Amino acid sequence: MYKNFLKRFFDVIVAFFGLVILSPIFIMVFIVLVFVNNGKPFFFQSRPGKNEEIFKIIKFKTMTDKKDSSGELLPYHLRVTKLGVFLRKTSLDEIPQLINVLKGDMSLIGPRPLLIKYLKLYNETQKRRHNVKPGVTGWAQVNGRNAISWQKKFEYDVWYVDNLSLLLDLKIILLTIKKVIKKEGVNTNSNVNMEAFTGNE
Repeated sequence: MYKNFLKRFFDVIVAFFGLVILSPIFIMVFIVLVFVNNGKPFFFQSRPGKNEEIFKIIKFKTMTDKKDSSGELLPYHLRVTKLGVFLRKTSLDEIPQLINVLKGDMSLIGPRPLLIKYLKLYNETQKRRHNVKPGVTGWAQVNGRNAISWQKKFEYDVWYVDNLSLLLDLKIILLTIKKVIKKEGVNTNSNVNMEAFTGNE
């Protein structure tokens, strides 16, 4: 019953009040990014959601759009801004995803929505991470986030799909708050981004 009905109700209530409570921070970051990023405070990107349906994820923009002479985007460390590093370390760049939750694209808790190009690289077990809506945070995030391997992340994602419950979601929310405060599992080196998934060995 929770998975099919109450989880959505829980998502809407928490996301709505979350946006209300965080609105002063949201507005302040929005205004600063309008000036820092030439009028582009948000980052939009297509991601696969439940049943691999594509949606547009919303984040605060932490990198510039600078490209090299051949038109390719420059490496992460040459595009991320000082403000962007701060937003990532504090997870403030994730706040706009509460809008995705209200729209129904995402849940508060679930496997993180990854890049579309990874879909063809998953094995049959890993594909099961798309049996539920992706989340703003998830079981893998509170068990290592960027500090664990891709294989381990997928193991945590599938475990969550098989064990989804209200108590587990509440536990993940509390652990997420703890992780954000302590900045655990976040890569603090501004020259390094999360390594790309290249497939299974």
